[in-house]
Amino acid sequence: MQSKTGVLLVNLGTPDSPNPRHVGKYLAQFLNDGRVIDIPAIPRFFLVNFIIIPFRVFRSSRLYKMLWTDKGSPLLYHTDSLSKKVQSRLGEKFIVKTAMRYQHPSIESSINEILHSGIHKLIVLPLYPQYASSTTGSTLEEVYRILKKKNDIPEIVTIGPFYNQANYLEALMDVSSPYSHEAYDHVLFSFHGLPVRQLERGHEKDFDCENCDCRKTYLPRHFYCYQNACFETARSMAAKLSIPSEKYTVAFQSRLGKRWMKPYAEPLIAELPSKGIKKLLVFSPAFVSDCLETIVEIDYEYKALFMEKGGEKLTLVPSLNDNEQWVDAVAQFILDKT
Repeated sequence: MQSKTGVLLVNLGTPDSPNPRHVGKYLAQFLNDGRVIDIPAIPRFFLVNFIIIPFRVFRSSRLYKMLWTDKGSPLLYHTDSLSKKVQSRLGEKFIVKTAMRYQHPSIESSINEILHSGIHKLIVLPLYPQYASSTTGSTLEEVYRILKKKNDIPEIVTIGPFYNQANYLEALMDVSSPYSHEAYDHVLFSFHGLPVRQLERGHEKDFDCENCDCRKTYLPRHFYCYQNACFETARSMAAKLSIPSEKYTVAFQSRLGKRWMKPYAEPLIAELPSKGIKKLLVFSPAFVSDCLETIVEIDYEYKALFMEKGGEKLTLVPSLNDNEQWVDAVAQFILDKT
């Protein structure tokens, strides 16, 4: 029998349901990750389990109920659909499985399923275009933790950040094709924010991330820097879509602390109508699958805020999800590693 190549497509994760019990389990696993809340383990344990979760779980549950559909969590079913389509593209020489960094299907269960199929190589693709320690870093750490317990460890190949890959950018163009920026007053590229200290840990001592030149020009030597990657993603998309520099802004959403990446999306969106920007087109290129941050945070909460402040129209461009060109791109990422 011909040996096969295993492929693991890993997304961030989702509760099993919007029920507070399932949301609490998800938040506990997510927030107790030392790469997500990067403080010592004991204070992190008490902060997460005795302060954050008790105060956030019911509000988070209400938000997940807004997100949920008859098919379940959009992040999970879009990722599952992507995996199935990639499997179809690659054919029987590959075994493609979905995994979630947090909750189900777990990385461990999906790896076990792949290994039991008799593979000779495992390709791991964390589905985060821009690298961050709390996403790609955490995912790879978990993959290695699981594999180091195995007696027989196959050849392991990981696929890194792909924000500057042409086929990823072309897939974004394909998704955005129904939306013309010329019908809007301004374009916002909204990325998930991070604490500035997490950016700084990826650089030499005393590096000034908040005033770095990467906001204006790409710095290849900082390929893994999340901020550098986000601004480059926006510049690349703007160039392909012929959006002039004065007509778009980069912002960072989902802030949970005081010293996070700037500019903050929420106050920026609130100010735009007073500057004559009544119609806003929003991209969210850090999320390859629609999720709480896109569907609820941007398309519900930010839209309501924008309209309340005098805006007339806010349109969110969908994430890549299982777009056919994105499926082709993922399949090519994998083929390039075989």
